[in-house]
Amino acid sequence: MKINAYAKINLGLRVVDKRSDGFHNIETVFHRIHLFDEITLQHYDSISVTCTNPQIPINNDNLCWKAVELLQREAGVTSGAKIHIVKNIPVGAGLGGGSSNAATVLRHLPVLWNIRVDNSVLEKAALQLGSDVPFFLKDSTAYAQGRGEKLSYFQLRLPYWIVVVYPNIHVSTPWAYTALSERRGGITPNRQRMINDFSLARLPRWILFNSIFLVRSYLIQRGLPLILENDFEEVVFEQYPHIKEIKMRLVKLGAAYALMSGSGSSVFGLFDDEQSARDAATMFSPNNFVHLTEPDFSIG
Repeated sequence: MKINAYAKINLGLRVVDKRSDGFHNIETVFHRIHLFDEITLQHYDSISVTCTNPQIPINNDNLCWKAVELLQREAGVTSGAKIHIVKNIPVGAGLGGGSSNAATVLRHLPVLWNIRVDNSVLEKAALQLGSDVPFFLKDSTAYAQGRGEKLSYFQLRLPYWIVVVYPNIHVSTPWAYTALSERRGGITPNRQRMINDFSLARLPRWILFNSIFLVRSYLIQRGLPLILENDFEEVVFEQYPHIKEIKMRLVKLGAAYALMSGSGSSVFGLFDDEQSARDAATMFSPNNFVHLTEPDFSIG
């Protein structure tokens, strides 16, 4: 069984406050791009993981390995799986590669094992693996709250060429949260104010949950410029000025919008026309990982 595990970008990200369990409440929009790892699943008595990227652990530290173990326990099965990962998504880029791999394995193991597993079981297992793993259990774009597991899915086909630039800089997510908290003086912002500021939450609930067309129109015509803010840029750009330079350069090269994804270090630019997007991709290609996603791309 061969499956594609797609990467994501964050169309805006707000860190709302720190939770009592040590995690943070966030607000973001997860959106897939046309970049994917290729996963092969096969029947096996035990668990085996291999990968084309030597940076990826192939023991029980691997998220795919952990996904198999979790589902074995949750579903009460003894079957294993042989997993081979062709790694195309760069590691530590803020594009959700590891999370997407783990969720893809969770989604398809029941088919491999020929068993039925409730969605609630998959969701529980996914959240144990990572805060953004639950998003990858379904194919659509999603508005996320909480740790990232409170998801409202909807179809969104952006009418832009998406140029993703990863400068091979690793930004530690725990460091980014700590630095942002220190920058805020240890004072967590008012949650209600943050929700009100986040433009998607201004939508009437009946629009958000019942009208895909209106959500898409709102995002593209009115909401997109407002939600394309990332709280982590404030601290990451100060520590890693080269990442800020990439964002500024994307805008100079014609991007209508540009933003860092997640806690970095990937930055994406949204371009209106193909030639400008391809020219920008060419400009960045010699020294960075660069990927281009066509307009209206969607796997949902």
